[in-house]
Amino acid sequence: MAEIPELTKPLNNPKLKLLGFNNLTKSLSFNIYDICYARSPQHQQEYIEYIDEAYNAERLTDILTEVAHIIGANILNVARQDYDPQGASVTMLISEGHHDGLHVPQPAGAEAREPEPEAVVAHLDKSHITVHTYPESHPDQGISTFRADIDVSTCGKISPLKALNYLITSFESDIVVMDYRVRGFTRNVRGMKHFIDHQIDSIQNFISKEIRDRYMMVDVNVYQENIFHTKMRLKELDLDTYLFGEGASELPPRESKKIRERVNHEIMEIFYGRNIAR
Repeated sequence: MAEIPELTKPLNNPKLKLLGFNNLTKSLSFNIYDICYARSPQHQQEYIEYIDEAYNAERLTDILTEVAHIIGANILNVARQDYDPQGASVTMLISEGHHDGLHVPQPAGAEAREPEPEAVVAHLDKSHITVHTYPESHPDQGISTFRADIDVSTCGKISPLKALNYLITSFESDIVVMDYRVRGFTRNVRGMKHFIDHQIDSIQNFISKEIRDRYMMVDVNVYQENIFHTKMRLKELDLDTYLFGEGASELPPRESKKIRERVNHEIMEIFYGRNIAR
């Protein structure tokens, strides 16, 4: 992996004295996909209803509350709403907690981890957390998908990377596409600009080994711009985990093979972001 430029390294020193507030903006954005095969229109509708209930406004509020706890933020206000026929929104106003010294996020395994979250918005001073969900179904192939778009953007000493493992495991994640970017700059007392306040050469550094072992991962990073991109998909396709309303053992072998091919095709198209001919 490419080496982090020297300019970024001095800010890792906890004794570094900044000129005022650390106003670097650290933004973590990712899409999480859950894929399901429902043989009948009734099962498809039941899947949508299940997803809508599993990720309603109350559950999402609980998830964001834990995210705020993990990144060290104080909750100021919460507003939430469930929608008809489906979907939910939560707005959580939060502020940066009180911490001594400069917080530097640590890669996975370098410190004790917190426990391994239909639209959610949380504001952190000049920062925010957002989550939106999009359930949908294929018109005639039996495939249903649930997509959650999550953005965590923070300023100051706290980092969205601390909540990464928790967010991945809080959803039923077959595919995860992540982008992390550090924007702006902060100054030390001599006026020198610092464009990043921690070392990172891949988002994978901050994902636990247990999660990494379950997924195949691909990186596309632009180190000069402090932009990091990782996408991941489950290595194993256990058909039972994709069938809604029945098990693989209840299907004839020929149909089971056909469904497996459809599910795998859906996963590959989402993972690579393009339509793939059968």
